[in-house]
Amino acid sequence: MDRDYVTINRDIWDAEAAHWVAMGAQRWALEAPIWGNWGAAEAALNLLPADLAGKDAIELGCGTGYVSGWMARRGARVTGIDISSGQLATARQLAEQHETAATFIEGNAEATGLAEASFDFAISEYGAAIWCKPDAWLREAWRLLRPGGRLVFLGNHPLVLVCSPLNGAPCDATLHRPYRDMWGGGLDPSRIRSHRGVLQSDDVGVDGSVPGHRVPRDELSRDLHSGPRNRNERQRAGRMG
Repeated sequence: MDRDYVTINRDIWDAEAAHWVAMGAQRWALEAPIWGNWGAAEAALNLLPADLAGKDAIELGCGTGYVSGWMARRGARVTGIDISSGQLATARQLAEQHETAATFIEGNAEATGLAEASFDFAISEYGAAIWCKPDAWLREAWRLLRPGGRLVFLGNHPLVLVCSPLNGAPCDATLHRPYRDMWGGGLDPSRIRSHRGVLQSDDVGVDGSVPGHRVPRDELSRDLHSGPRNRNERQRAGRMG
């Protein structure tokens, strides 16, 4: 990350925002959530709690906001945060069309500025999980979650590269290049960094299975900290015990 990666990503997503309106509208209209390029069913994966009534939920890197919409349908008080004003404009428009109450704010998921211990559930569907610094956004997710809260995130998997046609079309269920030495298969790494539409990477396998990452807050805390760093963290660690 030799330049300001936050600004780079913001500029890219603002420039590409118009190309994601149709997909966002399609996902908002679904009766049940699906995940990834292969459309794995939520019923098989259970990435979202079935009942979020009375819970506070946040989507970190919400894009067009359809995951926020899905959580709102399950009863959550939802906040979505994203660095792209263009994507957020789409999210707000679609939320209004679907008469969905959700708060969308512009900001960086690595440093949201939101109050600590203010959410019961957090999710990142390719948002923060694919471009934010892990040690930054995961710490922020931990800070935002209440004791007993849960983080779910989907990220990149090399299978999406292997299943992406050489002509730049979206990935499919065909192996188009060898897994070994994939960077020698005619795929331009600079294009991958610039165009998420070419490689909307995820953890969904060709068979439709998803190794979804569901991380309880206490487990996330153990991973991020060898020990509490200050008095506030010691107090929060005590509440988690």
